[in-house]
Amino acid sequence: MNFLPSPAVLLAFAAASALLAATPGPDMALFLSRTLGGGRAHGFAALAGAMTGLLVHTCAAALGLSALLAASAHAYDAVKLAGALYLLYLAYGALRHGAALRLEGQGGGNGGLGRSYLTGLLINLTNPKIVLFFVTFLPQFIDVGEAGASQKFFFLGFVFIAVALAVNSGVILVASRFIAAAKANPRAIRWFDYGFAGLMGAFAARLVLAQGR
Repeated sequence: MNFLPSPAVLLAFAAASALLAATPGPDMALFLSRTLGGGRAHGFAALAGAMTGLLVHTCAAALGLSALLAASAHAYDAVKLAGALYLLYLAYGALRHGAALRLEGQGGGNGGLGRSYLTGLLINLTNPKIVLFFVTFLPQFIDVGEAGASQKFFFLGFVFIAVALAVNSGVILVASRFIAAAKANPRAIRWFDYGFAGLMGAFAARLVLAQGR
């Protein structure tokens, strides 16, 4: 099957996805807040909504990148270079502002599971950074000339969703302990920031170097 990446590429992608999913952000803050306010059922409902939105973003990004690749390899390369700049911007933001875990204003479990699901879905769908992230993240692991490139966009996108689902499910299950640990060990969260910034910087460098060969 041409759409399957090599084991080494798949392992690297899964490891990067796990680190990114574990980095605190708005989605994770929502899952934790809903869990603490309404129980695990609300946390998982919000997670289901976010994963639905992530599926929409994945398909949109994969279709767009596939169409661009089919239309022009040069245009695809230009998008990858622009993506390198965006990844550097993300790295800078992580170092300057951090990934502080803020639970204020996210609400509890009021309104039923449907409301928790819709909140997760809307927060995810209305976040343009997710689209930009996929446009810059997926090309890292796909070469322009390789067979089955279009299918690989979808495959890796679904792998990312699976990893994010597993990581965030674990966070929900240990929500109270996760928050207590984060408050008791702010340096640990800061190390997440450093790890995120380093990962984004490495991806940006890889994109730029790939263009030079």
